[in-house]
Amino acid sequence: MHDLHYRALPAPLKPLADKFYRSHRSQMRTRHEDQVWVAQDSEIVAALCLRPVAQGHWLTGLFVAPAQRQRGLASQLIELALTHTAGAIWLFCHPELGPFYRRLDFMPCANLPPALHERLLRYQRSKALIALERCN
Repeated sequence: MHDLHYRALPAPLKPLADKFYRSHRSQMRTRHEDQVWVAQDSEIVAALCLRPVAQGHWLTGLFVAPAQRQRGLASQLIELALTHTAGAIWLFCHPELGPFYRRLDFMPCANLPPALHERLLRYQRSKALIALERCN
């Protein structure tokens, strides 16, 4: 693999992230208001979305191509995106991913913005998830 480039996708190129998600049969999708960050060489190999909410952003849609996992791409992509993003960052994850996110300075969050709190409760009806927060 060549050197990877990490960047925010300009709005006209956001459909490339959706194409990446679909190519891996992921149900993740971007929204118009999302900041979309990617790692790519000739093609996208990792992506995430930062969706504006309250006085911060919800980190969602983090996905690394299976063949590229365990190489630090997710950590690098998150760190770059968050250095360019002000305010609190919230995310939901499976409990077993908690240690990964704690290494990136995310901490358990007991006080989510109302919109995210309601969403988390809905998601928790069908899967085990925890809420984490990082203040930038």
